[in-house]
Amino acid sequence: MAWHTWSHQQRCGTHLSLGGLALTLLLCPATTAQPRQNWLTSQPKPAPQAPTTVPATQCPASGNPDPLLGPRTRMPGRWIGRGAVKPNQSIVVMAGHADSQAMASAGTPGFAVDKRRQAPMDPRMRDELYWNLQVQKAVVRLGRTRGLNISAYTPPALTIRNDEDPRTNWSQAKTRSARGDYILEIHFDAYRPYGFGSGLIPAINRPLNALDESLAKAFGRFPRLFRNGLGGPRRGIGILEIAMLEPPLENKLRNPSTRSQTLECIAERVVNALVQGVS
Repeated sequence: MAWHTWSHQQRCGTHLSLGGLALTLLLCPATTAQPRQNWLTSQPKPAPQAPTTVPATQCPASGNPDPLLGPRTRMPGRWIGRGAVKPNQSIVVMAGHADSQAMASAGTPGFAVDKRRQAPMDPRMRDELYWNLQVQKAVVRLGRTRGLNISAYTPPALTIRNDEDPRTNWSQAKTRSARGDYILEIHFDAYRPYGFGSGLIPAINRPLNALDESLAKAFGRFPRLFRNGLGGPRRGIGILEIAMLEPPLENKLRNPSTRSQTLECIAERVVNALVQGVS
């Protein structure tokens, strides 16, 4: 207790002993005056506070070409996913090229690095992997809020040269797919004229199901035997090409003022398709 407060209380006690309560109140007024209120009349309600955050911009609707993601693949597939999927289907999301940096299969550097000579987002990896990882995190986070049985797998090292190493995406996918998990690997395609556009390259080690179909409707579909069957799909991976890594999408990802919203809209597109696939 502060000294001046204690001294004030002592003086009040002296006045009480000398002159009673009325004299004390006269000599020792309250240190902080309280406003007088008429409790018989209703008091005005406090003004509503302005929201502390601005509502997020609505994500653009899908189309072809897509206003957010650009064109879909130029090599459309003709497959249809008809298999039923249980509501609690386990979904594992991986980031493409997460274990193949500093190798020939490291992924695209993107238009900004390759053509504009801009610095990579992270010097340890190609820009494709950087954005694959960002989308992977956003999809798993948002998917959990939507009630999906969804998780992520990320290898412990950026470079694992042995494809059969049990820590690689391929090895994990082979094991998890065999036990019934749905494996989705996030990718960005190369920029034009090398890239093909957005779309799903489905797994080829199992019958195609409603999750494959839902993702294909949202992003487009590649031929099932694209390039005669890739290593990932042969091990149970559905490769989702989000879009070509080029402007204007790449500009929105690299711009700090639009990055978060762009990633959120991409993740929302993926999660909406997954939710519809298990419904």
